[in-house]
Amino acid sequence: MEAFKVRKVGIVGVTFGEGVTIVEPVNLYGCVIGSGTFIGPFVEIQRDVRIGSRCKVQSHAFICDLVTIGDDCFIGHGVMFVNDTFARGGPARGDRSLWKSTSIGNHVSIGSNATILPVSICDHVVIGAGAVVTKAITVSGVYAGNPARKLRPL
Repeated sequence: MEAFKVRKVGIVGVTFGEGVTIVEPVNLYGCVIGSGTFIGPFVEIQRDVRIGSRCKVQSHAFICDLVTIGDDCFIGHGVMFVNDTFARGGPARGDRSLWKSTSIGNHVSIGSNATILPVSICDHVVIGAGAVVTKAITVSGVYAGNPARKLRPL
């Protein structure tokens, strides 16, 4: 048995649209990145993630498996997506059948350090910095807080 494993940061099995910009170091694998999208440093985007065109993903964001992000979206610094709801009282420990998906519409901006649980967010939404989105957002507007609540129309 080996004492430890080292997995290198890198870009593996990614499908890129035209004109994508990436600032290394990043960890991108098995995902799809749309045309004209910017990916900042220290970002991880896992497999089965689709990011639309003309998006901007700022540094230190984590986008886990099963997330879909529409076109013209902004993902702020340190935004965390969650796909494991601890349905059995703890981590799924690799049981992907327990993971849930997240769908982000078009023209959605998510402020720094927000946490997005497995939900759907409609088009034309602003999520405030530090917000925790625990339920689907079906009406455009500005949302903030923990849990995130609608503050005003957009």
